Amino acid sequence: MLDQLGLGLNEQEKAKKQLIFTRLKERYRNYSDPWGFNLGTVEKALSVLLPIYSRYFKVRVFGAENIKDEPYIFVSNHTGQIPIDGALITLATALETNPPRILHSMVERFMAKFPFLGDFSAQTGSILGDRENCKWLLKKKESILVFPEGVRGISKSTSHFYELQQFTNGFYRIALSTKTKILPVTVVGAEEMFPLVVHARKAGKALGLPTLPISANLFPLPSPIDIYFGEPIDLPENLDAEAQDKDIRPHVYEIENVIKKQLEHGLENKREFLEPLKRPVEMISKLKDLL
Repeated sequence: MLDQLGLGLNEQEKAKKQLIFTRLKERYRNYSDPWGFNLGTVEKALSVLLPIYSRYFKVRVFGAENIKDEPYIFVSNHTGQIPIDGALITLATALETNPPRILHSMVERFMAKFPFLGDFSAQTGSILGDRENCKWLLKKKESILVFPEGVRGISKSTSHFYELQQFTNGFYRIALSTKTKILPVTVVGAEEMFPLVVHARKAGKALGLPTLPISANLFPLPSPIDIYFGEPIDLPENLDAEAQDKDIRPHVYEIENVIKKQLEHGLENKREFLEPLKRPVEMISKLKDLL
């Protein structure tokens, strides 16, 4: 099917996939985890996702040189209505960093329960975003990817695209308890995959959902994606994981500001995609209050 859509692996991508997978296989030859990580599934995922990453979303990566061969808590804005951003960031750390790594993305509980999707994500390194799961991976010198905005990050109507939602403090407590540096990540371009969307929150709650997105398109459009990796952030020596929220909050706010600045820079330099569609945004977005 991907071949018919023009998204099968070309010769250059086949060579890159083979090189990356050989290095990943060497790195993870003795690695196993309680959630079913499987290198065979990783190889299949690379075959499917590499052309989507490179040719459908035309991903550009900035700041890959900031990532050294050590564990981090990657902290990113959440964007794009569906959690494609996590897959793209994970691919970027496999394809664009030296040495390549599998980034363990934290997923929501409802996603982990899906029979196929839950198993697939676990076999390719994603795990339920539980604090003890995160600690287990970090103690194994693995890196994790967290989205402290949660579902609020991807549940934005068009007029609120790229408005960063307040971060929760949990990831910072994990960083403190494991002495792990934080690496800020910013994704720009994913909001335009669904350029016209309204969130019917009242209707969603009536259905037992956080929100009900109503979009002009059902399938993500090929909006060009840019991923920015910032410089690692060290932790304060005089703070521990049991500190009060009022003492942790300023440090979390500092990370929010780093990502906000990366967002501003990224939006100034992002590639255009369906710009004329954004003009009726204000009128469409007002409909959300009626739903």
